[in-house]
Amino acid sequence: MAEGFDKARGTAVLLLTLVLEEHRQMAEVSGEDGPLADLEPAERARAQRLALSVLRHMGRADALLKPLLRKPPPPAVLNVLRLATVEMMEDGAAAYGAVNAAVANLRRGQKTRHMAGLANAVLRKVAETAPEDWAALPPQRMPGWLRGRLESSYGRAAVTAMEAAHARGAPLDLTPRDGDGAALAATVGGALLPTGSVRLTGPVQVSALPGYGEGAWWVQDAAAALPAKLLNPRPGERVLDLCAAPGGKTMQMAAAGATVTALDISAQRLARLEENLARTELEAKIVLADALEWRHDAPFDAVLLDAPCSATGTIRRHPDLPFTRTGKDIKPLFALQAQMIDRAVALLKPGGRLVFCTCSLLPEEGEDQLAAALGRHPALRVEMPTAPWVEGGWREARGGLRLRPDMWADRGGLDGFYMAVLHKAA
Repeated sequence: MAEGFDKARGTAVLLLTLVLEEHRQMAEVSGEDGPLADLEPAERARAQRLALSVLRHMGRADALLKPLLRKPPPPAVLNVLRLATVEMMEDGAAAYGAVNAAVANLRRGQKTRHMAGLANAVLRKVAETAPEDWAALPPQRMPGWLRGRLESSYGRAAVTAMEAAHARGAPLDLTPRDGDGAALAATVGGALLPTGSVRLTGPVQVSALPGYGEGAWWVQDAAAALPAKLLNPRPGERVLDLCAAPGGKTMQMAAAGATVTALDISAQRLARLEENLARTELEAKIVLADALEWRHDAPFDAVLLDAPCSATGTIRRHPDLPFTRTGKDIKPLFALQAQMIDRAVALLKPGGRLVFCTCSLLPEEGEDQLAAALGRHPALRVEMPTAPWVEGGWREARGGLRLRPDMWADRGGLDGFYMAVLHKAA
């Protein structure tokens, strides 16, 4: 092993290569058989944090590196340079430590050791010529296939603001089991949001927070907590949570007193849901099935459909997504969402209500789906939510709510979400 080699940094570079060159999602390569498997928990977390930080700030790092490179180096070398640059500029790491670690990383590889001298010179130049305001550099741009679609829908200024939000990352949001956000905020030292979620900023060890062991709360983005609030489940109601895992919405509805059936096609994700239910001491009937094929005798009072989607609204949490998907990849999802809506309507009793939502920024996975569903199902009508926490800027003319990452910038931002409340005629 090369002298001074840092295993977490080396693994972070490997993760970057898998995402950027092989277009594999971070969650896919973070399992037991992936490059993180041999690391201790603290090193594993650090490697992931470093890789995600580079993905968030790669555009800024490349802007600093490009003038110092006569030609682009091989991807493995470039990722080492990016990591050291982001560590120095974003994390405030000492230049000598970041530079020496990068050099040691390159010397370790037979195909990269001849580039160690170049890396040393380039990175020392980066440290010497660092801009006073790193954050003022343009943030990482979304890929063309996504940026073009979003500019057409929201305009260039809004998309630029979304990219800035992606670079800031996401805070930690908690949902209180008993609904008392003010009490939870006081207990964990967080801020109560208008929607009832509690927000924490800065590094947090989740399992060390008060109330974790007792299941008094669970981690759930403030935007992701809203669909269940819109459904407004009542004690004793029979509610179906389609595509339920990992279970935040299931727990919200169970905590409200509803009799919840939680259905998902993934056994692995349902295992997480079961763990979450056990920790919070909440109950739900868990079903492993394909929603399009599952049959149930009696219709439900209410259905929450968090449909499979591009997840483009979650890039600030998952900055690897833009590099692992293409416009061609997501098109089949549009047809699947329509099928899922039709299935949800069939499982809903007359007079019942349906909340359709996606963690997507694309109108094809939100507003367009709503309009098409209303055309296919004359018995459906859309309701414009009027809850006091619903902000005017969220309301869409065609019905439903549209949340974007550039909203709530002064409060730490939101994941992008679309959600609509539908009623089925009695």
